[in-house]
Amino acid sequence: MSFRFEGCLLNNSIFYKTNIKKTLFKNSKLTEVDFAECDLSNSVFSHCDFAGAVFDRTNLEKADFRTSMNYSIDPSQNRLKKAKFSLSEILGLLRQFDIEIDKNS
Repeated sequence: MSFRFEGCLLNNSIFYKTNIKKTLFKNSKLTEVDFAECDLSNSVFSHCDFAGAVFDRTNLEKADFRTSMNYSIDPSQNRLKKAKFSLSEILGLLRQFDIEIDKNS
């Protein structure tokens, strides 16, 4: 199965347990989307908004999130080997650890 999403409004969509490797998501809203147990390896998320999206036991190996925002991904519950993230959104990987990071340092 192969998909490409460009300029899409995918809010509240469910991709639960789908195998959609190498998928391009570009300039899309993915608010509250369920990606639990998906295989999204090698996918590219270009300029996407992931506010409230669910990543649980999701394969995100080699996925590219560098230009996307508002994601919250638990590294202990998802596969992230070689995934790419921007420094400005790195808090989305640390939020669940309930740690304080001084943004002024």
